[in-house]
Amino acid sequence: MSTLYLVVISYDIAHPKRLNRVAKVLEAAGVRVQKSVFECGLSPDALIALRLRLRRLINPQEDHILITPVCGRCRYHIQWQGKIPDASNAPYWIV
Repeated sequence: MSTLYLVVISYDIAHPKRLNRVAKVLEAAGVRVQKSVFECGLSPDALIALRLRLRRLINPQEDHILITPVCGRCRYHIQWQGKIPDASNAPYWIV
């Protein structure tokens, strides 16, 4: 079993067509926790591949994607306020 790392990916994409493409890629890679925020459990190789794929989809002069790693210890200290997204089919991992 390979180690999966938790990353939080958020984006701001200017053009609807690019936005839809980025959203579809991220829906396949992780769990949507807000409209433009995803939690993804990825192997190191999968993270590299995802970064390259996303880079090809955006216009760097108009769009941005933020990929934030979450350490294993920090994962258990994430705090929610309000309605918590359903993560029943989300893969959970330990780093």
